[in-house]
Amino acid sequence: GFREIDLILGGFADSHLDALDTSEVEAFEHLLDARDLDVYDWIVGRTPTPAEHDTTLMRKLQAFRHARVDAPPETP
Repeated sequence: GFREIDLILGGFADSHLDALDTSEVEAFEHLLDARDLDVYDWIVGRTPTPAEHDTTLMRKLQAFRHARVDAPPETP
């Protein structure tokens, strides 16, 4: 993988995996089989998400990524 998608998916899993329902866990596992660059492009909105990955999980990943990007920087 590449670092950006690893950070997004890893951070999301650390924060949200326990709260996902069975279909979202399955969607997450299915997403891990897709090309990292494609998944990144779908999450950041660079390319449209294909129907098979256009799930509630994808919307949660997109919101998670936006929250991290839009969050104020941490102060030391």
